[in-house]
Amino acid sequence: MWIFFIIDYNKKMKVCFKKKLLIYIILLLMFSFANKSSAKYEKIFFDLSIKNIDGNDLELSKYKNKAVLLVNVASNCGFTKQYADLQKLWETYKDKGLIVLGVPSNQFGGQEPGTNKEIKKFCEVNFNVNFPMTDKVDVKGENIHPIYSWAKKNYGDSAIPKWNFHKILINKDGKIQDTYLSITKPTSKKITNEIENILDKE
Repeated sequence: MWIFFIIDYNKKMKVCFKKKLLIYIILLLMFSFANKSSAKYEKIFFDLSIKNIDGNDLELSKYKNKAVLLVNVASNCGFTKQYADLQKLWETYKDKGLIVLGVPSNQFGGQEPGTNKEIKKFCEVNFNVNFPMTDKVDVKGENIHPIYSWAKKNYGDSAIPKWNFHKILINKDGKIQDTYLSITKPTSKKITNEIENILDKE
């Protein structure tokens, strides 16, 4: 009798613990999302600047009231073929208000060793890329570019690339809408649906 009571009690305690754990995880996720959504931006994306791939100043204020897909790119990566998808995305949505902005970086596997001139030629010859590209910069670490330190400050670690072709989607307010891992194709529904949601808003 007592044995069955103890076994039944243990089962109930396990179920109770699992429920509490699930509630805790849900609350943690909700808090994390709310924290990102309500982040108090001292600066927005359009307040920042970077050099373009030709070495000229690129004031991001020129993209104000547009959606921006920020992607750290590399020429010798397994994901390099995503250049074709980025170009397709650019051609599909540029007239509706999307900017695709490629940011070359050599921090992951040394897969972007070339000069700006070599990178630009590679992209044009192999993928017919004509969306905006920037100077080659660090997207993490001690010499991180201010754009990426801004992203980390306001959105957390998920804004910092873990590999080439990490994506950050900026909304019309100049704030981070979402981030996407390298494996997420630029033309995936996950990304295009969110882009369309941004572009549809006045």
